[in-house]
Amino acid sequence: MKLTIERSAFLKSLGHVQSVVERRNTIPILSNVLIEAGGGKVALTATDLDLAIIENADASIERDGATTVPAHTLFDIVRKLPEGSEVSLSLGDDQKLSVTAGRSQFTLASLPKEDFPVMSAGDLPHNFSLPSKELKRLVDKTRFAVSTEESRYYLTGIYFHVAEGGTPTLRAVATDSHRLAQAELAVPDGAAGMPGVIIPRKTVAELRKLIEDFDGDIGLSLSDTKIRFSFNDAVLTSKLIDGTFPDYRRVIPEKNEKILEIDCHAFAEAVDRVSTISSDKTRSVKLALESGRLVLSVTSPENGTATEEVSATYSADAMEVGFNSRYLLDVLGQIEGDSVEMRLADPAAPTVIYDPSDAGALYVLMPMRV
Repeated sequence: MKLTIERSAFLKSLGHVQSVVERRNTIPILSNVLIEAGGGKVALTATDLDLAIIENADASIERDGATTVPAHTLFDIVRKLPEGSEVSLSLGDDQKLSVTAGRSQFTLASLPKEDFPVMSAGDLPHNFSLPSKELKRLVDKTRFAVSTEESRYYLTGIYFHVAEGGTPTLRAVATDSHRLAQAELAVPDGAAGMPGVIIPRKTVAELRKLIEDFDGDIGLSLSDTKIRFSFNDAVLTSKLIDGTFPDYRRVIPEKNEKILEIDCHAFAEAVDRVSTISSDKTRSVKLALESGRLVLSVTSPENGTATEEVSATYSADAMEVGFNSRYLLDVLGQIEGDSVEMRLADPAAPTVIYDPSDAGALYVLMPMRV
């Protein structure tokens, strides 16, 4: 194998695939990236056995071939090479990979291509495509609410499914039982009849990085156990979480009649300011709602107190309710419009938060005792 590739293109592709590779591996081959040269392209593949990314980049191929080398080491080498340099890769008879750029030369130990595990996607009967803008929206509006508690593994991903009732929608939902985020869009052609699937947190993170600079359509293919995203020169294949997502509709209240409308930016800044003195453990902030105004307050035995008044539209009975300030800020960070609407019932009931500029998104926050 012998090829030459422009550093920036190589670094971009390597950056995408190497982040899949775990830093600690008991199986040496899983620390490596598979490099395959042929047909004017170099294909880079990395896997952790649950997730695999293949990305192709243009290269000048002098001799076809394939090998595997340590992913993080190769990425660090290319990252530190001068911008604009040409990187040459050459596999010697001793099965070591020579990496050359200008006056820099590195030699890396390799493992044979045959040892690299191939992740088979199997039969993926449900196929459709989504504009990358829409897929990014579904991911960004929900992933902050994904649980990190491994014991509740069925909550450690985003639940993608077709929601029936009225006009069917393709819906993404995530919850950690303290908060819930939901985003939806019209069902794309080919998605009707797809099973509800839970896409793992790591897969969501890698997918989001992969499509950051892409503006076209992304192909989705899935079965009950696996999902594949494909576009341009990249393919991401992942196992799905084998579990049942809870009936999230039961926690979305429909009869919250106390409506608070407030400037989102001013609200978020006020929450951030008063929560400066909150204790790290509770992070609680109290909202006192009165006609035409909202008073935020935090009391910390260690640090003191903080209050701030914000103008708001509110005409229901006065009430006080507490929230985790970090969770509240996470939701407010997803609001795209100038204002935010909160619908409340009482201090112990879930609160629903709407973005008036995005009818396809809603959020639910559980209150705290304050």
